[in-house]
Amino acid sequence: MPRRWLRLGIDVGGTNTDAVLMDGDQVLSWHKVATSVGIADAIVAAAGTVLKQGGAAPDQIAAVMLGTTQFTNAVIERQRLNPVGVLRLAAPATTAVAPMSDWPADLAAVIGDSHHLLHGGLEFDGRQISAVDEAEIAIAARDIAAKGISAVAITSVFSPLDAAMEHQAESVLRQTLPDVAVTLSHRIGRIGLLERENAAILNAALSELAIRVIEAFGSAINELGIQAPIYLSQNDGTLMTASQAARYPVLTFASGPTNSMRGAAVLSGYSDALVVDIGGTTSDIGLLLDGFPREAAMTVNVGGVRTNFRMPDLLAVGLGGGSLVREDGRRIGPDSVGFELTKRALIFGGDSLTMSDIAAAAGQMPLGNRDRVAELDCVQQALATARTMVEAALDQVRPSAATLPVILVGGGAPLLDGFAIGGGEIVRPDHGQVANAIGASIAMVGGECDRVFSLDGISRDEAVAAAKSEAVSQAREAGADAGSISIVEIDEIPLSYLPGNATRLRVKAVGNLSAAGI
Repeated sequence: MPRRWLRLGIDVGGTNTDAVLMDGDQVLSWHKVATSVGIADAIVAAAGTVLKQGGAAPDQIAAVMLGTTQFTNAVIERQRLNPVGVLRLAAPATTAVAPMSDWPADLAAVIGDSHHLLHGGLEFDGRQISAVDEAEIAIAARDIAAKGISAVAITSVFSPLDAAMEHQAESVLRQTLPDVAVTLSHRIGRIGLLERENAAILNAALSELAIRVIEAFGSAINELGIQAPIYLSQNDGTLMTASQAARYPVLTFASGPTNSMRGAAVLSGYSDALVVDIGGTTSDIGLLLDGFPREAAMTVNVGGVRTNFRMPDLLAVGLGGGSLVREDGRRIGPDSVGFELTKRALIFGGDSLTMSDIAAAAGQMPLGNRDRVAELDCVQQALATARTMVEAALDQVRPSAATLPVILVGGGAPLLDGFAIGGGEIVRPDHGQVANAIGASIAMVGGECDRVFSLDGISRDEAVAAAKSEAVSQAREAGADAGSISIVEIDEIPLSYLPGNATRLRVKAVGNLSAAGI
């Protein structure tokens, strides 16, 4: 009998850590533990349990896929961030607006004010604003070194068109700071200068934490006796290696909800649907298109900072299992008892009325001691309020008047009753409570091309073919099986302000993780 090769999917959230053992798309076992015990301990507890329940040996695990909110939480909480040296290549342009000008004061204070506005950058048509001055970069490098800063973000105006200046600045910088963690903005963000610079700074600020978190993940997996490679899920629903995640931690932002949406697609069999992922504090609501979350088209706010790198288009509502219920069920949240649910909820002997109490009283959630909430008289009102909150959010996310199924996942899914909501059929897939870990375990490997082509020298078809080829090549290099790679997204934006009949092409390719990659 051939040996079964299995996948281990783990989602490390702020409240719970979920683990699933997968044989293809089949769930063999799953388990939840509280993350409050510590990242490594939570992974060992959750993953160790699913291995035991699934009857699997550590050497049967072919790959470990991890999703995490650790980096998002660090930005939101203003904790575990390191100071950053900022180099902007743009002078004499853009000097009127300093880096981080619109950042929240408390977050800016953590990052520091080691900002250097240097010569360089491009005009919108590709002409130089000014040449890079290597001497002033060297001066900036010495200043950063004197301050003991270990991470630098380098941004050049219109570097997504031509990144040569950012690479040149990095080369000069490393002559003084050979071991500094450098983030080049063109590798993360898109055309807009300030939003792209913000994303690069956030990435650099997470560089030290990223190393510690990835090491903790590796330590936990090794403790389980698993020798398989580790991948982290990105916020576009694809995977990256642990080493890539250590360099680009911001690409994991919102990967938790993305995993839940990918898991919802696989568990339900729907590729086009609305997804409601109900957790302990919030409900994340998004749209599935061809099995992947719709990507946000505008700037995305992360911890009060505007960014423009890829993120799923999600709407968060203050409704979760730990959400506090007031005014006889007419007001829910946005505050929540969070990971203290088992201490503060009425069904666990606490003194706080939560949505978990409401769901338990209604017989929708087999949790705690239902007798403690048997006399509640606001149950129907609270359930109606919750339904109204979700329906309003669905109306904002729905792309048109067309009816779409609504897939409910997450540990708080039982908070909603009935068979339809917002005009769509409610789908409650099996194992939906761990859809996030399942989404991580079945994530595909992706590649992306985001380039500006001049159509004076080549035809549009040739440009599209070149962009597709580059995206496919990147997916293959990232570990995708060549035969499984397909193009899932093509965006074309004509750039009338550029010479040469220019157009911007963004192409995304995805494929299954190859056997060679595991």
